[in-house]
Amino acid sequence: MSLETQKRSPLQLVLIIAISVVLVAVCWLGVTLAFSGGTLFAGKRPINIGIQESGQLAPCPSSPNCVNSQSQDAQHKIEPLTYDSTPTQAMTNLKTVIQNMDRTTIIEETENYLYTEFKSKLMGFVDDVEFSLDPSAKVIHVRSASRLGESDLGVNRKRIEAIRAKLSELQSKP
Repeated sequence: MSLETQKRSPLQLVLIIAISVVLVAVCWLGVTLAFSGGTLFAGKRPINIGIQESGQLAPCPSSPNCVNSQSQDAQHKIEPLTYDSTPTQAMTNLKTVIQNMDRTTIIEETENYLYTEFKSKLMGFVDDVEFSLDPSAKVIHVRSASRLGESDLGVNRKRIEAIRAKLSELQSKP
């Protein structure tokens, strides 16, 4: 090779430096995620979790990353879960469904309330999901909200619908 072909243009040098910086950043992010236990994007547990003074679950924020069966606006509204069994059996069935889902942790449980955290597989994003039993209406109200970000790409709504389908399967078994 001649000396002329070994020389690089300034544009090539800038491109090599830029690619090197991106590779270092990607490696750093990978190591950070590996050693954080996937909690880098977990966020902090909200302080408004639980049944509020109104007797309802907390309302959704204005962002579209939340669904709530007690919400009045169409963007956040989702139907509550229904049941035909006793209230105790309904909560037992719900807990069974939740425990059989991936990356789920039950944080708080009473006879009429269940609070769970769902963690995404890839980045470790955490969603807070609450269930509140209303035995007089034979429903379980739900609230599922992402801790971080603006959009959840419909994940919270899809999760509640998956839980509804699994509960329906469980209830239809003899």
